[in-house]
Amino acid sequence: MSTNIESYSALPPAVQRIVRSLQISGWLGFWIQIILSVISLLVLIFSKVILQLDRTPTGQPITNPGSGIGLAFALLGNLVLLGGAYWSFRYTRLSRQLQSSDSLTRPNPSAVVQAIKLGVGINLIGMLLTLMSAEALIGALFAKALSQPQSGVAFYERITQAIQPIDILIVQANTNIILAHFVGLCASLWLVRAMSRA
Repeated sequence: MSTNIESYSALPPAVQRIVRSLQISGWLGFWIQIILSVISLLVLIFSKVILQLDRTPTGQPITNPGSGIGLAFALLGNLVLLGGAYWSFRYTRLSRQLQSSDSLTRPNPSAVVQAIKLGVGINLIGMLLTLMSAEALIGALFAKALSQPQSGVAFYERITQAIQPIDILIVQANTNIILAHFVGLCASLWLVRAMSRA
């Protein structure tokens, strides 16, 4: 432990700032993305199970916007989010490598910048997938709201065609994924700023 402290204090002040920035943004990005990803994944799995169990009184599956392309894009966005969380964790490993006294194992500045650019790309792709999911979900919910039957229709038909709480839960999970990608993107952009000021 004392060797790490000695090697850290021997680094130039600019490198110390980069090491500190990598540690802070890496750990914050990692934990926020992991927590939001796990919560969203549990909600999406729960929703998928509930949607498969929902049936009309005649035994037909209930059409639901969460069971289509919107849910598929949300799951893809969540999968990319796990990659983004791993990449945030990778920033903490880069900070350790920068503290190394061995110049052969220490990454050069261009390698650190490339890693940060890849982190930005991962979160942008994940955000795009999740925004596509949001578009599909909201469009399907809007269509469902427009097609709600008026009075005089059998009660069970009104219930099965109404917007259900599970629909809103899916939108909330999707919003959590977008927020997590945004946090990862902000962490990476903060690192770009820290690198440019060093």
